[in-house]
Amino acid sequence: MFGLSNSIRVYLAVEPVDLRKSFNGLHGVVLDRLNEDPCSGALYVFTNRRRNRIKTLYWDGTGMWVAIKRLEKGCFSWPKGVAANEKLDLAPEALALLLDGVDLKQGSFKPWYQR
Repeated sequence: MFGLSNSIRVYLAVEPVDLRKSFNGLHGVVLDRLNEDPCSGALYVFTNRRRNRIKTLYWDGTGMWVAIKRLEKGCFSWPKGVAANEKLDLAPEALALLLDGVDLKQGSFKPWYQR
């Protein structure tokens, strides 16, 4: 994955999203469901129902980035939201661990993880 600055804000959409959405669709999800400004410079992270894909949306000041990661086997350990909150504020380091196959709850690699 591309490098993440420690100062970047990361928001996870707790509920699954239809990942057929692209720039405009994810932009709408950020506005409507997460109540955030997609052009704020934060990184927004979405997953599908099976939790085997992650899609990100990021505004770099000149345009929108959309990136996707698909696992060949296994699924991401996705954090659960609290109360009615549809998003979770996550540290960039925690996102890196999540993308690398670490179960954030247990602090260990998922069984499918291999380097």
